[in-house]
Amino acid sequence: MVTVLVVAFSFLLHYKLHFPSSLSVWLYGGCEMAHVRTYNPRVRVGNWKEDVTLEEETLKDFILQKDRGELTVQKEGAIRQNILKPVSLSVSPDGFLHFGDTVMLVNSGGGEHEQRGSSVLSIIADSSNIASQSDTNSVPRLLGPLHVGGAHSMTPCVRNAFIITSVDGTSDGEVLRYDQSFALRTTAGFAGELFLASDHRTFLKCAKKSRLQELSLLEEFDFLCWWKVIYFDPQERIENEGYPVQVNCKVLISHCKTNQCLAALGNHILWTPFGKEYELTAHTFLDSHKAERDNNHWLFIMAHSANQNQSLMQQDSDIKDEKQRENQEDTQVNECT
Repeated sequence: MVTVLVVAFSFLLHYKLHFPSSLSVWLYGGCEMAHVRTYNPRVRVGNWKEDVTLEEETLKDFILQKDRGELTVQKEGAIRQNILKPVSLSVSPDGFLHFGDTVMLVNSGGGEHEQRGSSVLSIIADSSNIASQSDTNSVPRLLGPLHVGGAHSMTPCVRNAFIITSVDGTSDGEVLRYDQSFALRTTAGFAGELFLASDHRTFLKCAKKSRLQELSLLEEFDFLCWWKVIYFDPQERIENEGYPVQVNCKVLISHCKTNQCLAALGNHILWTPFGKEYELTAHTFLDSHKAERDNNHWLFIMAHSANQNQSLMQQDSDIKDEKQRENQEDTQVNECT
């Protein structure tokens, strides 16, 4: 009897040294193989049927997502392809801004407190903001809410083109006037016709970097989407109420509910899928004379009637040259006095 036990123990010891994995299966049962795979999936050991079925289902889900265009790489490619499509800006025959015009909102930059370059109001979107074809049964489009930023590219495209929309029933083609309410809407199609909106800042809802009043693009149109154009010079602001708004001229864009002006912040940088951009908020910055600083100065850029592809950087250089001429004139006046 003792001899038999010694022989059996020797056999178990030899089997454990040469086949440890098989011994684990023999000791712990096949249930453990569902969690720890010791062999190749082709080897039918343990819960092999469940493993094969799981791999087949994973492959089916991948193929289904690929057909629907729901893969992350497909969404990123769709965003790049659609949001950077060129857009033709509207042409103003009389030099004024009209309802229904497609424009770009440009901040010319500058500043005494910060070195800020030119920036354009632009959409910030990633793969999580795009609707799949299965949800819309049509071409992909962006879903709100979305954030906005100050991009440096001056090329008109779907990302930075906005349409002047009426909020009081004014028909398209009518002139937009100072202190008249309007809305800024993205273009139709991929941009989703979203409205630029803002609201009072709270502890949970505010700008990401500056913690000021947040800007966003919403699908629902309400009073939060109402804006108005204010004349640039505070000393002539009352006299210009009700007059048509000129294109390519400095103006202030004020939010009707919060009475805060659209602003570009050069000292707060956002990292977006399109690169580094300025943070945009709704906040009025005042200087020592209680006048709005250049953070709040915006231009409605439209296409030129002679050349619709005119460089916007040339317009910015003209603005800077005008500033330099004004400074030189002030210096000459001071020297004469």
